[in-house]
Amino acid sequence: MKVSQFVTKIVIRVFFILLFVAMIPVFQGDNAKLQQFYFTFHHKWEMIFPGILTLSFFILLTTCAIKRYKETDLNWLLVLNTVILTAYGIAIFIRISHVV
Repeated sequence: MKVSQFVTKIVIRVFFILLFVAMIPVFQGDNAKLQQFYFTFHHKWEMIFPGILTLSFFILLTTCAIKRYKETDLNWLLVLNTVILTAYGIAIFIRISHVV
């Protein structure tokens, strides 16, 4: 049980650090290129899966925090969800950085 608590807390912290590092270009002064960048989707259903992934991340994060990371299964689900969400975020960041 201690291993899942430790891994969960580390993965969550790494995720939030990467999220804040990715937001640095938005808060810098020279973001004229980012203001003219728009996401376009050919099909609206393409946004369902990232939405489900993000929503499940917040639900699992609050559930694990309320239960103080004592449920091993929820901890590993949160780790898996966070790793997938991190990979998705890195892919989006790379795509935007190549375009800009």
